Amino acid sequence: MEALGANSQSAFRANSDDPDEQLAWRRLTAWHGDRLDEIMEEYGWPTAELVGEEAARAAWLIAQHADRQLDVQRRALQLMQQAVSAGSASPRELAFLHDRTLVNEGRKQVYGTQIAGVKDGSPVPWPCEEPERMDELRAEVGIEPFDEYVAKFSMA
Repeated sequence: MEALGANSQSAFRANSDDPDEQLAWRRLTAWHGDRLDEIMEEYGWPTAELVGEEAARAAWLIAQHADRQLDVQRRALQLMQQAVSAGSASPRELAFLHDRTLVNEGRKQVYGTQIAGVKDGSPVPWPCEEPERMDELRAEVGIEPFDEYVAKFSMA
C-alpha cells in the first residue's frame, strides 16, 4: 500500500493572498482526498496498525481538510467511528472530524472544535448542539476545555 503523506510545507498555501498558491493548495488537498478515498475503499480506515502512526495521522489530516469532498469526509467519519470503537483510532481526532463534517453539512457541531471567526479578539465556535455541555463532551474524548483551547489562538 502506498504510504499517505501530507505535504505540511505547502499548508501555508491555504491562507495565501496569492490565488495561484490557493489553487495549488486546493489541487493538492483534492489529490490527497482522492487517494485517501481509494485507500479507504480498498483497506478501510488506515489505522496506525495498518500504515504506521505518521501515515495514520496524515490520513486524519487529509480527511479533516477535505472540505470540498464531503463524500470523502463522510466515508472517513464512518470508517473512523468503527476504528475508534475497535480501539484502533483516536476519539479526539474523531471528534474533530465529526465537528468538521457537521459544519460542512451546515449543521451544528458537538464539541466546539471548529472556529467560525474572531470576536473581540477571541475565537468563536460555529454553533453547537449543546453549548452548555460542550466542555463535558470535549473531556469525554480528551479535548481540553474550550477556553484553554482558544487561548492558544487568542488575538487579544
